[in-house]
Amino acid sequence: MPRLRPRLCMSGLAACLAVLAACSLDPSGVNAGDDTSGPDAPLAGDAPTTSDAPAAPDAAGALPPEVAAALDLPATPYPYDDVLPAHFASARRQDNTPAGNPITDAGATLGRVLFYDRALSRSGTVACASCHHQANGFADPTQFSTGFAGGQTARNAMSIVDARYYLPGTFFWDERAATLEAQVLMPIQNQVEMGLTLDELVANVSARAYYPYLFQRAFGDSAITSDRIARALAQFVRAAVSYRSRFDAGIEAAGDIARTFPNFTASEERGKALFLGRARCATCHLDAPPAPGPRPNQAVFLIDRAVNNGLDATTTVADTGVGGITGIATDLGRFKSPSLRNVALTAPYMHDGRLATLDDVIDHYSTGIQAHPNLDPRLRVPGTGAPIRLDLSATEHADLKAFLGTLTDDELLADVRFADPFLAP
Repeated sequence: MPRLRPRLCMSGLAACLAVLAACSLDPSGVNAGDDTSGPDAPLAGDAPTTSDAPAAPDAAGALPPEVAAALDLPATPYPYDDVLPAHFASARRQDNTPAGNPITDAGATLGRVLFYDRALSRSGTVACASCHHQANGFADPTQFSTGFAGGQTARNAMSIVDARYYLPGTFFWDERAATLEAQVLMPIQNQVEMGLTLDELVANVSARAYYPYLFQRAFGDSAITSDRIARALAQFVRAAVSYRSRFDAGIEAAGDIARTFPNFTASEERGKALFLGRARCATCHLDAPPAPGPRPNQAVFLIDRAVNNGLDATTTVADTGVGGITGIATDLGRFKSPSLRNVALTAPYMHDGRLATLDDVIDHYSTGIQAHPNLDPRLRVPGTGAPIRLDLSATEHADLKAFLGTLTDDELLADVRFADPFLAP
């Protein structure tokens, strides 16, 4: 993992509700509402533009006037690469941060500004943040997102929380972006979402007086390129790690996920037991435990690959997920999944937003899994291939929902580091 930094306590500072960027479509109009990725070499389409050298902070440490007039930023950047609790130790092996683009305070600050800047869209009305609301766990509370000209995306915009801990490092529901740095530029170029070419993107950013200083601080000089834009956005997204929920407080006190959490209610504790046991949730959303020994991953609630979760019974559906990209029959109906962090706030659910509530999601896994030919084996009855039927009781349903609610990270949702930095006009 990148260098450790002092933890920043931000209780209740974000007045401007934020939307975290991952909303993306491909040029064909398929919504990505997904994540991002990026190579170490410059990305195709770069058009470097060097602006005049920006003013440095004055002796008192103030920002240059052209920056302070537009942005509510501290003269010394906020720290972004937080010290994480002990139960995140195993997450190091899942970190997809490339060696060439570690999280830096100045880089993530630039990424924050870019993320919220509507100048990154053709109409000047849509930002990366327009698809992912901080108050909604960095997801879009509508089924489909609205682009720069009023068009609708074809997929729901997933939360980007903990994007750095998806080990394959691929992004979007169909995993078509090879890296986070590559992904962040795709919504900008999409003709439904933001509608710019990379050359137009560089020109728009170069025309804003506050950017030369921010680029110089992040990269050592004020040259503005699409590669640097991608790197900064990716740093900002990777910095959005959830580790301050009631679950995190409980596991830090207990020392292991299998032990009783002193801050949980009886219902939440029963729900945790269901999640780890009969309901089989942990089989996909946490690493399978070794035998013997503790579960290696007790922090990152991400499925480690794209899977088919039985939403449909056949392959004859319009959106075929990963299979639509690879053309491989066994990939049909497979989709990447977002983290379960803040899942109580990220409705609607699934790639197409078809499940309106968390209750609907629990019901799907209890009684609604379909016998798709590519259904994940972990959702099949061993020896038969039929979909599992948990048939959760009303009490079990309520208990599982209560446990999932403990994954809500209120501090992240109110963290000024991830909020809109633009001053009101």
